[in-house]
Order: sequence, then C-alpha cells, then structure tokens
Amino acid sequence: MDKLKRVLSGRDAEEPSGLAEVIDATSLSWSTRVKGFVACFAIGCLCSILGSCLLWIPKKGLVLFAVFYTLGNIFFTILHLEVFCIYW
Repeated sequence: MDKLKRVLSGRDAEEPSGLAEVIDATSLSWSTRVKGFVACFAIGCLCSILGSCLLWIPKKGLVLFAVFYTLGNIFFTILHLEVFCIYW
C-alpha cells in the first residue's frame, strides 16, 4: 500500500538497497586502487619468492615455505579482487 501511495504522489524513487549503500560508502579513488594493486603485487611476489627460497632450509623449511607461499597467494587473490573492483 505504501508503494502505491508513493507512486500516486509522485515519489516513485526507490530507496537504495543495503548493498548500494555499502558500495557507495567504500568506494575508493583510482589512485588508492592503483596503490593497493602495486602494494599487493609487490608483497605477493616477495612472499612467494621468499617461501620458495626458504623451502631448502633443513627441518623448518617446509613449514616456512607453506606459510609464505600461502601469504603470497592470499595477496595475489586480494590483487585480483582489486582489479575486479576497479572495473566493476
């Protein structure tokens, strides 16, 4: 009934959804997204390379490799999400 009253009174504008409010509140500028892209790329590369190098350390090398390689992949995933959000 409220919707019908809004339409008949000329106030047909839809209220923004919760998702639209979140997207508007968290929008980043182009330069901030590029800085985040570069930072995630550099940290991801560093963690992956460091993990590969630490693989050859006796006893704890495998654990260090797993930790740093996983961190590198997490940063690369964040990187891909940022790229997706830039063009979204």
